[in-house]
Amino acid sequence: MDPDVPENVRRRFMEASVRAPQPWHQNAIRSAYAGDNEDWKLTAVFSMRWVEGFDDQILESLKSNNENIQYEAVCAAGNWEVDAAWSHVAGLVKVKGTDKLLLLAAIDAVTAIRPHEARTVLMGLTSLEDEDIVKATYEAMAMAEVFSGDEFDDEDDDGGGDGFIH
Repeated sequence: MDPDVPENVRRRFMEASVRAPQPWHQNAIRSAYAGDNEDWKLTAVFSMRWVEGFDDQILESLKSNNENIQYEAVCAAGNWEVDAAWSHVAGLVKVKGTDKLLLLAAIDAVTAIRPHEARTVLMGLTSLEDEDIVKATYEAMAMAEVFSGDEFDDEDDDGGGDGFIH
């Protein structure tokens, strides 16, 4: 919090320190999120992935116009299994044109939030040409199987449709 230390250094310190949460982090995150500085807001939303108790702010950040903030909010929603984020995060998976990094984060998040429903949402991605997305999708479906206890059987897919909302 020392204003004599450059802002980028203070932000990086907070981003590193939240990986081992301390009691002071809650107030620091709330303060950074409430301010007008977009960089500090990004740091706050990133930090919400590591420090619990920010579901409302995560949900608000999912709607941000800042792609970086939205990405961090998707990651935080998945990490804390924020069920109220389900429709937004699942929507990112279903809508064509979602930025690749955001889509990869959403793939992981749907698996964590609702593992029983993840396979249904993700199946349409298995036919895409992007190897990274297809690989992440199969890995996420396998994780969903572990989390939910469902059996993953690729033969269940009828191959119909691409799974996207057009």
